Amino acid sequence: MRLSLGLTPEHSCSYLPGRQSRSLVVVDEERLNPATYDALLQQGYRRSGDHVYRPWCVSCRSCNAVRIPVESFRPDRSQRRCMKRNRDLRLEWMPAELTDEQYRLYLEYQEGRHAGGAMAQSSWEETRRFLLAGWNDVQLLEMRLDGELVAAAYTDVMPHSLSAVYTFFRPDLTRRSLGTFAILEQIAQAIREGKNWLYLGYWIPECPKMSYKSRFRPHEIRRPMADFRDERWESVEEEGTAGGGTSSRSQQG
Repeated sequence: MRLSLGLTPEHSCSYLPGRQSRSLVVVDEERLNPATYDALLQQGYRRSGDHVYRPWCVSCRSCNAVRIPVESFRPDRSQRRCMKRNRDLRLEWMPAELTDEQYRLYLEYQEGRHAGGAMAQSSWEETRRFLLAGWNDVQLLEMRLDGELVAAAYTDVMPHSLSAVYTFFRPDLTRRSLGTFAILEQIAQAIREGKNWLYLGYWIPECPKMSYKSRFRPHEIRRPMADFRDERWESVEEEGTAGGGTSSRSQQG
């Protein structure tokens, strides 16, 4: 299927101060479906609401798409401890919507972790449009402690993959590492459903808030080339090789 693409105007980058950003976007969103999105994810795209995009910046190549080959993944010691700490949570997967309870937790998370950011001021409808997509199957993982909602992970479901859309949680439960735990559970769900990958969006090495993505190994990164052509998924198997060490290998994807 051929899709029409367009470029956004340049604007200030949300992640790297002093840099300009722009995106390549799918114009004819009415033609999107889970199968086409699966193919776009393999080409380094991502969605926000109904919009599908990928970075297409003039002078910056810092955004690396990241995915986990779920059958190969092995949790490290810290991740195993995270799973053990959260054994008392009640987990439930369900079709995604946005309830008032989830929205309150979302605002609490934004205030606690991203105070002053634009997302902290999002209305219920704006938040719903950001998390869901009219053309895709979105599932929600709820985590409860003694009946109280403490974390929610919105997840896209495609024929060959899952994609982590957004996770939010009670910011005072730092010791539980609920963001890490959500990814571990999404990996487990992908294995149960026979998927190949869990996509984690973009990883920017210079952005400390994104460093957690590189800790799930093995993982694969797709580096944007100078002319955005001949890109490959590169497997990273050991810590410290994400910059191109000897434990990496390239593959078509």
